[in-house]
Amino acid sequence: MAFKFDEELFKKYWRVLKLARTPGRDEFQKIALVAAAGIILIGLIGFIIYIIMNPFFS
Repeated sequence: MAFKFDEELFKKYWRVLKLARTPGRDEFQKIALVAAAGIILIGLIGFIIYIIMNPFFS
């Protein structure tokens, strides 16, 4: 199977890559805080479900 080079698709991807930038310190800290809060929330929900379901299987 040969690889077909699509120049138009490459130009679209290249345009997006040129617009991309490294986040600043403040922006990175906000993203990290939101991600950490999401992980903690999911873990807390799982723990609460575990605590509720534990007596049923003991």
